[in-house]
Amino acid sequence: MNIHRIGSAVTVLGDQLEVPGIGFLDVNSFVLHAREPVVVDTGLGLPDRDFLNDLGTVIDPADVKWIWLTHPDRDHTGGLFSLLEAAPNARLVTTYLGVGIMSTEHPVPLDRVYLLNPGQSLDVGDRTLTGFRPPLFDSPATVGFYDDSSGICFSSDCFGAPLPTADLAACPDVRDISADALRAGQLLWATVDSPWVHNVDRDRFLATLRPLHDLNPHAILSTHLPPAIGRSAELLDTIARAPEADPFVGPDQLALREMLAGFEPAAQQPAAH
Repeated sequence: MNIHRIGSAVTVLGDQLEVPGIGFLDVNSFVLHAREPVVVDTGLGLPDRDFLNDLGTVIDPADVKWIWLTHPDRDHTGGLFSLLEAAPNARLVTTYLGVGIMSTEHPVPLDRVYLLNPGQSLDVGDRTLTGFRPPLFDSPATVGFYDDSSGICFSSDCFGAPLPTADLAACPDVRDISADALRAGQLLWATVDSPWVHNVDRDRFLATLRPLHDLNPHAILSTHLPPAIGRSAELLDTIARAPEADPFVGPDQLALREMLAGFEPAAQQPAAH
């Protein structure tokens, strides 16, 4: 995991996954260093990951007051229930639908849930976090937020981009990525993660971008992109093109067989006599 700080406000806990045929995808979580500290998403739940241990290098989990779950997909909830145990005073910010989805796998402690819908705000002591529905999303439970103190927008999956190499996915700022690679990756991700974008009225879709244009965030932090500081207009202009981007068509069974063939061990040679 790559852990680095953005100013005084946020620490990024950066992880990556290789997606065959697509590229390397960031899977970020964040710590917002508010008076009442906020953990934003909790990473992957793979056996070789230890979110709680990684978080402990940034903040004592017992000091966490809020866990903002941008949506309950498994790449956002890997360390959630272990963190709830380690942070007994923390409350879980999610939606009614988010609770319902998570409850199909694991009991959710309802007395620790704080339900928040897009347009509603949360006071975390020294700043206000205002929830919003990102322009692109893959879960109806998605709620990102804007921090009025730091000017940072936490956008969940929106603005994500698979990148050509692991080093690019691990970079601390999108400035390290060429404009062409960033644009191509974002449009690809838009069609992978939000395929409904091809079926929407374009003018109505563009209207969903205007609130972020008006906010002009100092930084956009996406689960699936390195931090983007001072690039909000560029990122918004890119996803405005998503409805006209080529639809994503995933590999079929023949392609899977060809991929698997490349990983098959060499045939055993007969023993010499």
